[in-house]
Amino acid sequence: MSPQLSLSKATVLGFIMIQAFSLLIWPAWSQAQQGEAEVSVAQGVLAYGQQRYSDALPHFLRAVELDARNVRAHYYTGLTYLALKKPEQAIAPLDTARQLRPSDPDIRFQLGVAYFSIKDYDKAGQFLEGIYQETPDRENLGYYVGVSRYQDKKYSEAVEAFDKTVTTDSNLQQLTRFYRGLALGVLGLPQEAIAELEAAQRIQAVSPISSASIRIRDELLATRRVTETQRFRAQISLGGYYDDNVAINPNSQSINNPAQQLTLNSLRSRETTSPGMLASVLLDYAFFRKGPMEATATYSFFQTLNFHDNLNKFNLQNHLVGLSGFYRGVAHTMPYQVGLQYTYDYLFLDMDGFLSRHTPTLSGTLIPPSFTVPVIGTVQNLTNVLVRYQVKQFFREPADNDPRFQSESRDAYNIMTGFVHAFRFLQDKILLRIGYQYDNEAADGGAFSYRGNRLLTGGQVTMPWGNLTLRYDYDVHWRDYKNAQTLFTNANGNFVRRDDTQQTHLVQLIKPLPYNLTFTAQYQHIRNGSNIPVYDYTKNVFTGLVTWTY
Repeated sequence: MSPQLSLSKATVLGFIMIQAFSLLIWPAWSQAQQGEAEVSVAQGVLAYGQQRYSDALPHFLRAVELDARNVRAHYYTGLTYLALKKPEQAIAPLDTARQLRPSDPDIRFQLGVAYFSIKDYDKAGQFLEGIYQETPDRENLGYYVGVSRYQDKKYSEAVEAFDKTVTTDSNLQQLTRFYRGLALGVLGLPQEAIAELEAAQRIQAVSPISSASIRIRDELLATRRVTETQRFRAQISLGGYYDDNVAINPNSQSINNPAQQLTLNSLRSRETTSPGMLASVLLDYAFFRKGPMEATATYSFFQTLNFHDNLNKFNLQNHLVGLSGFYRGVAHTMPYQVGLQYTYDYLFLDMDGFLSRHTPTLSGTLIPPSFTVPVIGTVQNLTNVLVRYQVKQFFREPADNDPRFQSESRDAYNIMTGFVHAFRFLQDKILLRIGYQYDNEAADGGAFSYRGNRLLTGGQVTMPWGNLTLRYDYDVHWRDYKNAQTLFTNANGNFVRRDDTQQTHLVQLIKPLPYNLTFTAQYQHIRNGSNIPVYDYTKNVFTGLVTWTY
């Protein structure tokens, strides 16, 4: 027998043995893999049901690795990505599940939702329309189909779908009413459209709250007067105000889009003027002092109360706690201070959580040498630079419960850097300030991400009679938004990038009184100009308050 023939027979024999081994072992091994995959799916479903989506995802991905034809593993992988607000990544596993089980309506529904979430309304409609024909009363389905039809300019069909919407989600109820009103406006039914838009407002009274409205509290913090020697400092303020635009109603404009004009008119018709009361408490305690170092703990409270009953939902309450550390020294005959501060504040709107902020700030203060100017005399200087990082989380946002509205989420990271330089005359009886700040806001929703440039100017004069102090501050904040708007259009009816210029004028008259009291009369004018009419507004606030300082 030749060596070649012997090798050939051995090869054939080995192949037969491998095949036999595979036929005996492979089914058992494959069955074990499938069983292990089901265990992973079960563990993932448990975590998913507890809303621990980040913990659930690895279990579903492991199940897919073990059994690529496990429909539940692919389906729940897609659902988890949707819950994690990653609809782009949800499409592939949901589409795989659909291919494995083409007739399953739940899979087709969630795949349509995923495409809806990334604003691919054509593909969303391909899946959602078929389900709508079979079960139009399915939870939330009418809304998705209605918006998809609205985007396709099928306004009559959109209204029909909105009419059949069944949902228990208050956010979707409001948005359904809102889009139905827009569609009715386009169809030339203004009275019905206005009624629908007003109904949408009644479902959930959430309105844009300008950060400038909260700056009254910040101004109170900035104008406190304390001595450097005492460890404990307290400041209590109580006063009243008149606000002519509590609800931040937009200014009157004429725009080309009939539906958006109806929305604008409806927002402008809201009650928005109200007198009110405000109270503020500030507590500081320097718990550590040693040489050039100091550490301070801070707590502040701020409350507004609108007297107009319809505007109670805009009452603000803010609590802030913070820790600050400072180091003081001298560099080349120039005194300086370096500080690191962390604050956390929580804002309530009508006693419901509205906004929380984590804010670490690094600051530096330098007193450069003085110089002499003819006629004016000696001019002293003070320069402050800072870098601030802020994490903002808004509550009661539609995007918190529904990833389809992620583009409108205001949760954000903001980093700001800038400086303010003060020129000091006559032992600080006259102060002039000028500064610049740059900030970049990266919001979860692309519609609210922007780059900002702020110019700060101001002056302060202590009068020769009555120790009166007159202060004026003016700042202008240019905000260049990074992405096109997704809900509101410009005056021509187009979804474009928002471009805002906010100007703030602040005038204060400060009068010291006996018993450590100070009276402050204040006027604040805010003019926010925007190419998106719904964000274009004007606000005037007149405030009078008495402050006691310890």
